[in-house]
Amino acid sequence: MLWINETLHIADWELSESFVRSSGPGGQNVNKVSTAVELRFEAERSPHLPAPVKVRLKKIAGRKWTLEGAIVLQVEDTRSQARNREIARDRLVEMIRAALVVPKRRIATKPTLGSQRRRIAAKVQRGEVKSLRGKVGEEE
Repeated sequence: MLWINETLHIADWELSESFVRSSGPGGQNVNKVSTAVELRFEAERSPHLPAPVKVRLKKIAGRKWTLEGAIVLQVEDTRSQARNREIARDRLVEMIRAALVVPKRRIATKPTLGSQRRRIAAKVQRGEVKSLRGKVGEEE
């Protein structure tokens, strides 16, 4: 069982891990031992996550979200299989914690009078710069 916070956890059946050979440095160990971990979390089918959290999680996961509604994390950061497993689980927990945070609604505000005047002044100045780019000696 993987605990996200005091009230939310993920059951073991929702997670599946497979181990593959890792690329990168490691010498002969790379060719013999499957140290890279591929963690798969069935997010769409999870009964523990509310629907709004799943929507936010899908957005956070991006390309890691599969068509079946699972999150697939591949970790091959270290030469240790146990450490890679730990890193993958930590990354999943961080993603879910980020999805639990409800974003604040933006309240539309009017631009201040000063900011409007500065914007118009900048536009006028830019227009003057562009009008001076004509050919020398040419009268309008």
